[in-house]
Amino acid sequence: MSKYNKIELLGEIKEKAVEISIYEDIDSTNEASKRTKLKKDFNLIVSETQTRGKGRHGKKWLSSKSGNIYMSISTEKDTSSLPLSIISGVVCIKHIKKYIKNKNFGIKWPNDIIFDYKKVGGILIEKEHFNQKIKTIIGIGINLKQDLKESWWADLSEFNLKEKRNKIVSHITEDIINCINGEHFDWINAWKKNCIHIGKNVMNINNIENNIIGIFHDIDSQGNAIIMTKNGTKTYNNSGEIKIDGIY
Repeated sequence: MSKYNKIELLGEIKEKAVEISIYEDIDSTNEASKRTKLKKDFNLIVSETQTRGKGRHGKKWLSSKSGNIYMSISTEKDTSSLPLSIISGVVCIKHIKKYIKNKNFGIKWPNDIIFDYKKVGGILIEKEHFNQKIKTIIGIGINLKQDLKESWWADLSEFNLKEKRNKIVSHITEDIINCINGEHFDWINAWKKNCIHIGKNVMNINNIENNIIGIFHDIDSQGNAIIMTKNGTKTYNNSGEIKIDGIY
C-alpha cells in the first residue's frame, strides 16, 4: 500500500499556501483540524485510519486501515459565498474519474460519491467560531478499499486506486484551494454532468413508507435541489438530505 508522502501531497500547490500533517491513527481529521492552529492559509490533514470518523447528520463513518482517503482541508479565509458542499463533491468526482470509466460512478445530491448505486464517499463541512474568526473545515472520506461495509456502502477496490492516493488527495486539495482563492470553476454544469439521478423520483427521507414527493429536476445557483412536485417546484437547501429512488 502506498504511504502518504508530503512531497507528493504538495504536488503543484505552493508550499507557502498549505501546511500538511500526516497521521497513522487519529480520532478524525475534522476534529484534528478543529484543534490545529493555522500557520498558513490552508491546512491539510490526512490519516490512515480514524477511530471516530463521522459523516453528515451525525452518521458514523467506518474508517478502517485499508488505504482509504480520510482527509480534511481547513482555512480561516472567507468561504461564505461558496456552496462548498456541492463544489467539494464535484472536485472529488473530477479527480477520481480520471482513473474510472464507468457510467455507474457519479454524484448524488448534494455530494455523496456513488458507485453501483451505493455510497463510496462523502463530505462533511463544519465551521468553527472562535475569537471573531470562522474556520471552515472540509472533511472528505473515500472508500478505495473497505473491508467492513454498511449495507449501503461500496468501495472502488476493483480500480486499484491506492497507489494513486497521494495524487488524488493533492489534486482535490489544489482545486479546493483555488476555488476558495477565487479561481472560476463551472461547478454547476460539472455537477449536473456527474449527477446520476436527474429525472428520478425523490422519496421523503423521514417517511418509512418511502412516499414519492416529486422528481429531481435541477440545482440552482447556490446548489440547492429543485424538485418538481404535483404542486409546483420545491427547493431543498444544499445542507440537507433527500432519498433518491433506487440509490442505496
